[in-house]
Amino acid sequence: MFAEKNVPLKDFNTFGIVAKAHVVYRVKSTQDVGQLVASGALVENAPVVLGGGSNIIITGDIKAPVLKMEIPGISLVDETQKAWIVQAGAGVCWHDLVTWTLENDYPGLENLALIPGSVGAAPVQNIGAYGVELQDRFDSLDAMDLISGNTFELRAQQCAFGYRDSVFKHRPARLGDMGLAGRALITHVRFYLPKKWQAVTGYADIEKALVAKGVTQPNPQQIGDCVVAVRRAKLPDPAVLGNVGSFFKNPVVSWEQCQDIIQREPTIVHYTLHDGSVKLAAAWLIDACGWRGKKMGAAAVYDKQALVLVNRGAFDGQAGATGGEVMTLAKAIQTSVYERFGIVLEPEPVVI
Repeated sequence: MFAEKNVPLKDFNTFGIVAKAHVVYRVKSTQDVGQLVASGALVENAPVVLGGGSNIIITGDIKAPVLKMEIPGISLVDETQKAWIVQAGAGVCWHDLVTWTLENDYPGLENLALIPGSVGAAPVQNIGAYGVELQDRFDSLDAMDLISGNTFELRAQQCAFGYRDSVFKHRPARLGDMGLAGRALITHVRFYLPKKWQAVTGYADIEKALVAKGVTQPNPQQIGDCVVAVRRAKLPDPAVLGNVGSFFKNPVVSWEQCQDIIQREPTIVHYTLHDGSVKLAAAWLIDACGWRGKKMGAAAVYDKQALVLVNRGAFDGQAGATGGEVMTLAKAIQTSVYERFGIVLEPEPVVI
């Protein structure tokens, strides 16, 4: 493995932001990571890890080493009476994994179809869609300590999964804390796919798509196909219009706080969770503040889905948005939503 110098990053991030990395290492195996750690190349600066680049906003050239994850491979590694255990390399395209599991009759990931990004990034974000989160199908993962070079395995409880959150998004505040951001690199992920499969179709968009097809008892492939169709209808293709998918998390509030908002805004979209708290639709909040279709420079709010920010011009020969323009737009949206609803929207992508 060798270092690539002054690498353009536009094709490495789905928002299409123009920037450069001082040095990029393409990681194709666990051994590659071990060699990097042993060489001391990662000592001075914690590396920036890039998978599919679908969940980052780059605000300038990156001076720290960039690790481009390209570890391949998908396989069935274990089978019990209750489940299939499927393993994938961190560099595998997430949707390729979903497609492979469905083609090989290992259902369970179909609701997560067409989510952009790589397998290694999925546990970091605890990705989720249409009633299923990664933690619901997670078995374990392998990672390497970027300081010691030691490899280790983590189970679900050790990953501290939360809503679009995990231990991999937090740096330790003090010695002994469990935060692994900048410290651990995920190399392989294993998924627990139950043999007693149950369809998850509780979201209105999926129900409507199934009804339109005349399907009353869907199989996994039919659900996956509907998820793909819905996502393609609602979200722009990042190869055509730069974006990172949903830009903000759906905020979770108490039932009392939700009732207070409902009194003022009866049509607000909300979902009651198992613990009694309420998830609000961030897209509805943004739309209600009049942001759909608005822009700042080349950064804009997608005119078909207010939760998505886009880079107009990134792939049609224009200069496109800068990371600064994107974050200025995002902060303006946050301010207006807070002033109207008292809700703080939290961005999903990592800003670097």
